[in-house]
Amino acid sequence: MSADEWRRLSPRMLLVHPIHEVLRQLPLLIGSVVLGTATGNPLWSVAALVLLVGYGVARWFTTTYRIDDEQIQRREGVLARTVLSLPRNRIRSVSTDARLLHRLLDLTVVKVSTGQEGRGDAEFALDAVRLAEVTGLRAVLLADAPAPTDHPPTDRVLARWQPSWLRYSPLSFTGLAMIAAAVGVVSQTGVLATVGDSPLARAGLDAAERAGVVAVVASGVGVVLVASVLLSVARSLVTYGNLVLSRGDGVLNLEHGLLRLRQHTYDLRRLRGGTLREPLLVRIFGGARLDAVMTGVGGAGEASLLLPPCPRATADAVLGELTAPGIGGVELVPHGPAAVRRRWTRALAVPAVAGVVLASVGAPGWTWLGLAAAVLAAVFLAIDRSRSLGHRVDRTWLIARSGSLERKRDCIAAAGIIGWTVRQSPFQRRAGVATLVAATAAGVKGYRVLDVPADLAWSVASTASPWVAESVWAHTLAP
Repeated sequence: MSADEWRRLSPRMLLVHPIHEVLRQLPLLIGSVVLGTATGNPLWSVAALVLLVGYGVARWFTTTYRIDDEQIQRREGVLARTVLSLPRNRIRSVSTDARLLHRLLDLTVVKVSTGQEGRGDAEFALDAVRLAEVTGLRAVLLADAPAPTDHPPTDRVLARWQPSWLRYSPLSFTGLAMIAAAVGVVSQTGVLATVGDSPLARAGLDAAERAGVVAVVASGVGVVLVASVLLSVARSLVTYGNLVLSRGDGVLNLEHGLLRLRQHTYDLRRLRGGTLREPLLVRIFGGARLDAVMTGVGGAGEASLLLPPCPRATADAVLGELTAPGIGGVELVPHGPAAVRRRWTRALAVPAVAGVVLASVGAPGWTWLGLAAAVLAAVFLAIDRSRSLGHRVDRTWLIARSGSLERKRDCIAAAGIIGWTVRQSPFQRRAGVATLVAATAAGVKGYRVLDVPADLAWSVASTASPWVAESVWAHTLAP
């Protein structure tokens, strides 16, 4: 088949498109059923169903694509014809997404990413391609080759999902948010039940009734808490079950999902480092999440995820395999007493203000117990944030760590840094510290070294980027 010839997707999509259209337009179908019942004419619902099925069938006949040496094109549209073109030199990653129906038919959706979709570019997806064709198609799109390879390369597995990873799922921010929301709803329901407008509520419940209400609310909270934990674990199992992270010939392959199978392929030539994310509770139990810092891949959310919360040793090993051995555990340079003081000041500021307000209004004694608990939490936060702060830099890597509730360790290749910024707020200038921002085309685009001593900021930048040391402008404006 020539490169200029338009190709059709798998004819098995004639079974998928009609079902998807019916599900997508389910409100319209329900409306037609209601209309047919009201008018006594069932043909309304039949006509709507035939229309949706016919539209789904027409989508397959009107969708074609082609790949040449310079671009990939998709032509589609039943009522309005559109042609989407994507230069092959802008392709940054290729992923597949197969829902249950696709998997039953041995199909998958191939998604081509340029890393710019969030800026208004349309998503380029081929729905759907036969699984047997995916390897060759991926090789063509990522390797800039005119034809697919006949034999796929043998991948080396870097990490494989383990059932023990599920213990971290309720401890992540997503799991905690689900639990907190459920408990909040039940607690609010209990409070509304105890404070009503009835005469009994206005007069006050006796001790037995109060105890009964408390027991009911506590039981409800317990049940919802257990259900939320199980739901969080189930979500993690369905999303990340059977995860396999492997390294092939110049590519990184990620596959995960039980019911909905997702596969991502990244070009290792565009890898610029990695980020270890350690939410507080996950870190307490020895876990971490690993994100890729890669050109053309967003640095936040699920787009950059390589490993979900898993044992820290596993995340460290994979990070070292992709970047430099032992980089996840290398000792960091502390930022000095000024940076530590800022963490203590910022952590204790809110409890101090709250204490002044409580003293001025003559608050009851039990509120001071809550304030004492807040002070203890602030002290722990200040200690943990002070210990977390640090960096290390050389000609090959910049490592920066900060945070407590979600501690991050960014490991950025010095060769991928394209610019530096030194920022100082009025409070930072007074304390003699600055925030150093390394600009890169990968990940979140800017990686911060927080509260580094101001007189060392430009020396850190010049160590990673020798061209900074040669800049008269940087030395002139150095703090």
